[in-house]
Amino acid sequence: MSERDAGSGNYTSESPKKYDVIVVGAGHAGCEAALAPARMGYRVLVLTVNLDHVAFMPCNPSLGGPGKAHIAREIDALGGEMAVNMDKTMTQIRMVNTSKGPAVQALRGQADKARYHERMKQVLENQQNLDLKQDVVVDLVVEEKKISGVVTKTGILYRADKVILTTGTFLRACNIIGEARYSAGPNQQYPANSLSESLEELNFDLLRFMTTTPPRVKGSTVDFSKMREQPGDKGNLSFSFTSDSPLQGKKQDSCWLTHTTEKTHELIRSQVDRAPLISGEMEGTGPRYCPSIEDKVVEFPDKDSHQLFLEPEGRSTDEFYISGLFTGLPLDVQQRVLETIPGLERAEIMRPGYAIEYDCVASGQFDLTLETDSIEGLYTAGQINGTSGYEEAGGQGLIAGINAALALEGRDPLILQRSEAYIGVLIDELVTKNPREPYRMLTSRAEYRLLLRQDNADQRLTPLGRETGLVSDRRWEIYKNKKEQIEELEDYLNNTKVTPTRDVIQALQELDSGGLKQDANLEKILRRPEISYPDLKKIVDDLPEYPREVFRQVEISNKYQGYIDRQRQQIKEFERMENRLLPEDINYDELSNLRQEAREKLSRIRPRSLGQASRISGVSPADISALMIYLEKEEKADKEKEE
Repeated sequence: MSERDAGSGNYTSESPKKYDVIVVGAGHAGCEAALAPARMGYRVLVLTVNLDHVAFMPCNPSLGGPGKAHIAREIDALGGEMAVNMDKTMTQIRMVNTSKGPAVQALRGQADKARYHERMKQVLENQQNLDLKQDVVVDLVVEEKKISGVVTKTGILYRADKVILTTGTFLRACNIIGEARYSAGPNQQYPANSLSESLEELNFDLLRFMTTTPPRVKGSTVDFSKMREQPGDKGNLSFSFTSDSPLQGKKQDSCWLTHTTEKTHELIRSQVDRAPLISGEMEGTGPRYCPSIEDKVVEFPDKDSHQLFLEPEGRSTDEFYISGLFTGLPLDVQQRVLETIPGLERAEIMRPGYAIEYDCVASGQFDLTLETDSIEGLYTAGQINGTSGYEEAGGQGLIAGINAALALEGRDPLILQRSEAYIGVLIDELVTKNPREPYRMLTSRAEYRLLLRQDNADQRLTPLGRETGLVSDRRWEIYKNKKEQIEELEDYLNNTKVTPTRDVIQALQELDSGGLKQDANLEKILRRPEISYPDLKKIVDDLPEYPREVFRQVEISNKYQGYIDRQRQQIKEFERMENRLLPEDINYDELSNLRQEAREKLSRIRPRSLGQASRISGVSPADISALMIYLEKEEKADKEKEE
């Protein structure tokens, strides 16, 4: 039905209910994409292949880690649901990278898969303005280059002014386990083959990506005594800024660490001819940062072992997920591989690991709002845009949902800059970098990561969420209260001085800190790397009490002030480039000073600003200089016209 009106007869009936936004898919991107406009007052329809898999976790039963926890907290700060849902359903939480700097420290939590799905489904069901239905979308209705609805496999036409595609890995999905190959989505669900065909009819360029999953084993058949236990942290940790330490004082489920052996590697090498990921039988490109065990063994022959983590899938099941043993090997080989791994020698596979190939939309076909360039009102978010990971999907879904609602209101879109959020880095790179493999967020991708920490995501983004209308009154009060406490503590540290008395000097020595020769305020003392805020109690008798998230944020700002100031200066230069907007109607083919590759890339991506143009792969500094000269000439010509 592409570029044809709805009267072409490719449906049996039209729904009498008209929606403002239709979301196709109810994974992590789809849930955020649907909740945002519904909470902003718009009528939303969510269509999903299977209602029993809303917010389903087809891979790890966990959220977080470096870069990913940052995104989860940014979703929360903007008014999204992912972090809240995690806090309500998780079985373990801990802080990782604690021996490293604050920019890369990150939360990681284990979820009860069934409860995570069940609670999110209830949230969608109970959300005002939102309808949740089970059906398969097979076609898009486009009229005069504007989206106007979708058609489902049951023959129903649903109309809406905005459609958000959050199809995950379902587009023309194919599962592979050794020699077995069959059409199916994650966990053998119904694939979305017809929707791929509809996108191709609309002239979308589709890529073929691939990812792998590990086998799930029965916990009662695992010998955990041969593994190293990884318990949760006992501190007051939570993903959402609105949660109150959900697991503090409660039982947490442990994860377990083991490793492959040389016997494992010998076995895999002997079965390479049966490994479709190695033999070249698969079309899709796999993720570089989450490779299969076959890839790791072949690509790193000098490695004697690789770490594996057993993660509990939930409290209502005995299944364990073997993170690190991602594979597309035949089932019989998977079982033999387990026999070579400490603790898994007698493990029983409940679900085999499998590889999955799927279609996704090539970059350059959507802009920073996540609206597609060729069809007004059509948005894409999540793995359909070539990403991997629940958090990356959720972040995109939230932005797509917000922007669909803002467009309905006639308001400016929400575009997060690289200097504002990891979500901004993510979307900017999807638009400009032309990923040719599943994209995963890493802290190293964010050049301003010391400012984009997970602890201050609320202070960075909650005001923006409030402006869109998505941040509730309760969340806003929590944000304001924390902000006030931070300012109070900063004032206290600045205005409270200590003198170098004998007691003060002795207290500093007990803290393995240097001496004190003259009066100093507490801010200066707190800058010492060996001193934390609670340590100041040894120096000041009436030290005020503040929550950890408050004094920790102030600590980081103090100790890293020089680096933070430097990054803020870099951001000013960054913003100067971002504010140099490029005309929407610029014809790059007419700019003779541009190289041919730059003309092609710029014409395809249509960057909004000089800064965005500078990040496009294939656009050189010389090309940027040519664009600057062009802009200066245009600005000069405009001034002359005005005069």
